[in-house]
Amino acid sequence: MDEPKIALKQPIAIQLKQGETYYYCTCGRSSNQPFCDGAHEGTSFTPLKFEATIDGTSHLCMCKHTKNPPYCDGTHDTLK
Repeated sequence: MDEPKIALKQPIAIQLKQGETYYYCTCGRSSNQPFCDGAHEGTSFTPLKFEATIDGTSHLCMCKHTKNPPYCDGTHDTLK
């Protein structure tokens, strides 16, 4: 399996709207981070479809190694 590209070693604060569907980039190659732009084609990655459960700011993972995608769990602090 391919390793995701680390887009950034910190989360990104994003305004989400409750009930809206989003497609989170899992490969790290999207130029529309943290969302998918199709750059995963030819890899083993697929975007993660998720629905926002609340209105407001969410901190989405940019290192692509979180155990709770798409949300940051602090894993970026352990990466080299």
